[in-house]
Amino acid sequence: MAYVSTASGHRLYFEHHRGTRLPVLLIHGWGTSGRVWDTTVGALLAAGHEVICFDQRGCGESDKDFPSNTISEGAADALAVLKAAGVRRAVVNGWSLGGAIATHTAHLLGANCAGLVLTAGATPRYVQAPDYPYGGAPGTPTATVEALRADRANFFDALTKAVCTVPQSAATHSWMWSLFMQSSPCADTALADLDTLDQRAMLGELTAPILSLIGTQDSIVPADIGRSAAKFARRIRIVEFEGCGHAPFIEDAPRYRSELLEFLRSLS
Repeated sequence: MAYVSTASGHRLYFEHHRGTRLPVLLIHGWGTSGRVWDTTVGALLAAGHEVICFDQRGCGESDKDFPSNTISEGAADALAVLKAAGVRRAVVNGWSLGGAIATHTAHLLGANCAGLVLTAGATPRYVQAPDYPYGGAPGTPTATVEALRADRANFFDALTKAVCTVPQSAATHSWMWSLFMQSSPCADTALADLDTLDQRAMLGELTAPILSLIGTQDSIVPADIGRSAAKFARRIRIVEFEGCGHAPFIEDAPRYRSELLEFLRSLS
């Protein structure tokens, strides 16, 4: 167990699993925690990779009362965690909103980003624009925050049910719901930040290889958002998980791990 302090004096929880192969930084989705990656961490360690994961502001074991929480601050936090772990060069893998944080982190790492993995990533945009027809209507993330703050327990119960299209066990539902319930209102402001997110230019500037893993039945980050990344990124491979929803690493875990490990082997 380890923590890194931010400029505000608040702490971020992180885990650093040692390995001999290329380090991988895992960035969880909004409102959950690094625990969501447990089976992915196990597969990466079995393949010899060094693995770093952390709990975002307001989530998991990190402090719950950060004064602000944006996607760009999440990327700065990711760099701080890598520095604390003594890792200079890494592959960055982000799920959902964590995909937007991962993209920004890759941008900040520059040549030290060995690769970027977008797992149902909420990038390059989450809402529509005059020149971007994908995603929800502007204002949707802000309205979502208002709804969840009125009734967090039932909101997260419904969200947990929506994450996976492939039916999951009651134990898996309870586990994921409990991760969401650990988050505080501090975490919510990162979600609202999706209203103004636009990483099209940032994606275009990245030189590292990108792997985008998409669930074709994703109701949270529609598949067309992930597909649109190919319009802007220089080096990207898109893999679609037919019939999966927002969490292919849970819904089709063996194939997800296989695709991820194959991508990592291609970078060695």
